[in-house]
Amino acid sequence: MKNRLEELRKARGIRQEELADTLGVSRQTIGSLENGRYNPSILLAFKIARYFGMQIEDIFIYEEESQ
Repeated sequence: MKNRLEELRKARGIRQEELADTLGVSRQTIGSLENGRYNPSILLAFKIARYFGMQIEDIFIYEEESQ
């Protein structure tokens, strides 16, 4: 799954640490999300979407794997 988290965060001038504190996660979690090494729980995805005032689908892009 791809995401636009880094793009959105940087566009608003927010540091990883600030976003992490607001969402109640570690800075490492934000970094892992941005690098695609970690997919968020549905609860965290909702928190991120609400923070940016967007729909989950506008931040996280699901791509089906080819069989």
